[in-house]
Amino acid sequence: MKNIFSSRFGIIFAGGIIGIIAVTLQKFGNPPNMGICAACFGRDIAGALGLHRVEALQYIRPEIAGLVIGAFIIAIIKKEHQPRGGSSTVIRFFLGMFAMIGALVFLGCSWRALLRFAGGDWNGITGLFGLTAGVGIGVIFLKNGYTLGKSYRLKKSSGWIFPAFMAALLVMVALEFKVSETGPLFSSLSGPGSLHAPLLISIAAGLLIGILAQRSRFCTIGSIRDIIIVKDFHLASGVVAFLITAVVFNLIYGQFKPGFYDQPIAHTNHIFNFLGMALAGLAFTLSGGCPVRQLILSGEGDSDAAIFVTGMIFGAALSHNFLLASSAAGPGTFGLAAVITGFFFCLIVGFIMREKID
Repeated sequence: MKNIFSSRFGIIFAGGIIGIIAVTLQKFGNPPNMGICAACFGRDIAGALGLHRVEALQYIRPEIAGLVIGAFIIAIIKKEHQPRGGSSTVIRFFLGMFAMIGALVFLGCSWRALLRFAGGDWNGITGLFGLTAGVGIGVIFLKNGYTLGKSYRLKKSSGWIFPAFMAALLVMVALEFKVSETGPLFSSLSGPGSLHAPLLISIAAGLLIGILAQRSRFCTIGSIRDIIIVKDFHLASGVVAFLITAVVFNLIYGQFKPGFYDQPIAHTNHIFNFLGMALAGLAFTLSGGCPVRQLILSGEGDSDAAIFVTGMIFGAALSHNFLLASSAAGPGTFGLAAVITGFFFCLIVGFIMREKID
């Protein structure tokens, strides 16, 4: 049976619904302009596990687990669950780490850049320009034979591990599990980590987005890449639908507040916004997709994508333990050094992982 979500109507429908869900999660309690953000939510998960100790940024975000489990369930149903891996594993881990560092310099992943813009935060425009520049650099490498190599089929059981880990996180947050009075799971009492929609709504939203994204192959990075390489606007039409519905429902909910200043969980240093997202865009392109796409692939059994996501969580801990991440007050102390290091790593990987084109 044909997958309707692979059609132009399907990707537009999926993108539109995802945009509505994202801003509705904000209405139900998620942080402003942060209905769904793989970077910020991964950072909060790292904090909840005790990998960093910033008390305002600690919460197991059910949406992230829901994305993976939703993709896992629908992939099983549609017989698209294909455990695979072994493609430049260590490189993917570090690409995930530097992608997260770049995103936290900007304060958001590619999805949050769109949601910030849709909420009236004009600093998101700089981030989107940086994202496009980073993807453009990555495309140059793709056109010159860049590849992380072939992945290999794995035993079916290997494809269950990452979804099972996410399911365990859901169970722990549902039970309000704590090792001790002073130990994990940590949960913020103030700040962004304390802002969240009710548990069941967050889980349902994550599951639905996971299903829609898996069926439609929705990907923000892929949309830019396809436009540059083959002038294909299929994925981009879904991203545009995402943006339009997010703007419309922000207006309906009274969440649209235009301007550069006093925006929630944002700073106005345009150079850092641009460079942070340029690094993230480059790392996402070299790894094969945006962070949510990586979560979806991990649900389908792709161990390489799961390693990338693990690298992102490690990068979040690194960012806050070593003062790399930005805050509303501005860039982190060592943010620029980390971004420069990330660019060097990505460029070296881009050069050395090329195959000769006849």
